[in-house]
Amino acid sequence: MSRSIASLLLALVLACATSQPLSAAQVSLAHNPLIWADVPDMAVIRVGKTYYMSSTTMHMSPGLPIMKSTDLVNWRMASYAYQTLADNEALRLENGRNAYGAGSWASSLRYHDGMFYASTFSSTSGRTHIYSTRDPERGPWKETSFEPAMHDHSLFFDDDGRVYMVWGGGRIMLTELNADLSGIKPGGVNKVLIENVNTVFGSDLGGLNGEGSQLLKVDGRYYLFNIASPGSRWARTVIISRADTIDGPYESRIALDDRGIAQGGLIDTPQGKWYAYLFKDNGAVGRIPYLVPVTWKDGWPVLGKDGKVPMVLDIPADGQSVSGVSGIVASDEFDRRPGDPDLPLAWQWNHNPRPSDWSLTKRPGYLSLVTSRIVATLAEASNTLTQRTFGPNSSATTRIDVSGMKDGDWAGLAVFQKRYGFVGVKMSDGARSLVMVSADTDKPEEVASIPLSGKTVHLKVDCEFEPGPEVARFSYSLDGRSWTPIGRPSRLSYTMPHFMGYRFGLFFYSTQTAGGRVDFDYYRIAQGAKDGN
Repeated sequence: MSRSIASLLLALVLACATSQPLSAAQVSLAHNPLIWADVPDMAVIRVGKTYYMSSTTMHMSPGLPIMKSTDLVNWRMASYAYQTLADNEALRLENGRNAYGAGSWASSLRYHDGMFYASTFSSTSGRTHIYSTRDPERGPWKETSFEPAMHDHSLFFDDDGRVYMVWGGGRIMLTELNADLSGIKPGGVNKVLIENVNTVFGSDLGGLNGEGSQLLKVDGRYYLFNIASPGSRWARTVIISRADTIDGPYESRIALDDRGIAQGGLIDTPQGKWYAYLFKDNGAVGRIPYLVPVTWKDGWPVLGKDGKVPMVLDIPADGQSVSGVSGIVASDEFDRRPGDPDLPLAWQWNHNPRPSDWSLTKRPGYLSLVTSRIVATLAEASNTLTQRTFGPNSSATTRIDVSGMKDGDWAGLAVFQKRYGFVGVKMSDGARSLVMVSADTDKPEEVASIPLSGKTVHLKVDCEFEPGPEVARFSYSLDGRSWTPIGRPSRLSYTMPHFMGYRFGLFFYSTQTAGGRVDFDYYRIAQGAKDGN
């Protein structure tokens, strides 16, 4: 045995024994987590040799992201199924309303007769939304929607030409749709498939009701994936149910109970290998994807190795980074040439943007933000431009020109969730100050304030997700080279009201008089280090 092979085998043994991820420098095989960032509720399909994945981004706009891969390991953004989910007060952040933790939830992704379908549901619109296109990278996506909002549904085209939704929480329903997907088929199938997914745990009911349905058909048999948790503990568990006909009866079993890695479905490769794509609640960074090898026994998919999710996969790494995010986040110098898209696909606005309040051409080479209304806090501000944070540690920097600010204006770089923190500039009584603000106790607190005599400043946020505690550190620079810490570390905490991992955000809002302006020169991200600055 060669030394290199022996080293590789030793690395694999250690990885399985410790359940700790290995960097690409340690082994030449892909590793879990696949993407160390908030990419929850994945749905994955294969079309030929290419894989496509959809995910949840809730109140963000554009939404329902579509990602693409040729190896199941390295993913890049391809498009969004919609630019705005709906146009209402909640999605416009008006009159005290918002869509935090709502918007669009778990999606389904399908390919049928040359057409791609991405579907979702929303309590904010009260509807089920189905988007279709022949080209998921260039679009356009065509929308149809109908009532009701079918919770955590799985769109399914059967071999006989009939179309269904499998959906629900706790009680799982099978509902037949019109062939053109315009709504529920009158007189079609509409029945309970599984009365209570959690009965698979026996008498220990309660916990997380079964949901997250993903239905697929393999060798003529139907397999339904759900997640649930027993009442004795809150830990996501994979439940698989199978039947010989789509309307059942279904028999169910626990398929995986390992560290809360759950919710998803199955995908096969052109070579005949099978995997489960699942996610894990991973603290403040959000819900992150894992890939789990699958074998088949007695007509059942068997997930993992001895019931565990391996951290090293039997797939070549092919350049996979530690965080795996290179295709879904991006630095931006805000330089645009004729014909360039307005913003890279890595960007999403917090809620629906106000198109007249942002520009990449007003000052070429800059993102210009103006205000057209008065708000009290960052959470109410329109046109906060965001990207995912990522693990294990990450940083973002920007340079901002604040010469156009008015009294009562705030602008800067945030790490954004309900309990957010930011470093930025405020204008008060004609004077500008560098500030660090923390809302890690739910109420925004101005922790530090330093007079700012100039009109430009560089801002930086470092996020530390692992090892804990999870914190963000803030700093500023007058020359872009030497950084000075400001304020205190802000605790990072995943909260259910926002139901999303932390985002880096560029923001500008007015608390007294609208009409001010700030210009962001660049946005740059990097894999962070534990020592912060």
